[in-house]
Amino acid sequence: MPVRFGAVIALVIFCDQVSKFWIVSNFALYETRPVLPGFFNLTYLTNTGAAFGILAGQPAVWRQVFFVGVALVALCVIITMFWRLRHESYFYELSLGLIAGGALGNLVDRIRLGSVVDFLDVYVGRHHWPAFNVADSAITVGVTIFIVYSFFFDNNKERMENTRS
Repeated sequence: MPVRFGAVIALVIFCDQVSKFWIVSNFALYETRPVLPGFFNLTYLTNTGAAFGILAGQPAVWRQVFFVGVALVALCVIITMFWRLRHESYFYELSLGLIAGGALGNLVDRIRLGSVVDFLDVYVGRHHWPAFNVADSAITVGVTIFIVYSFFFDNNKERMENTRS
């Protein structure tokens, strides 16, 4: 894999795992510390499910096999997409690296702990967004960059349509 793609993945995993290690070492489970009162807290939670706690109530072994399998399939798709798009734009390389790094960061937690450590708690009043972490943020930013670039800046689609005519 080219160096930049691998570097983005490694940086995301490093930041994700260091931040989670710091939270686990300095917070009690469910402990909350306000950062920006009325908007943002650090809150140590664990998530045995997927996004928004989906499948959290299923048997642990089934969940582990399912989530590890899904992560590995997703990583294969991401790497395939990277190899196909790597020469098109740095934005594809960056976005796919962020997504892969985030997926691997959460996969490390699932394999090591059986759950994912979440700690970023954004809210307005009593309305909280589900807690998330650095890996989740990297995935979200990566998907956003990929979609925005694909729809608004990638001229490859026009070239392909002109070739067919």
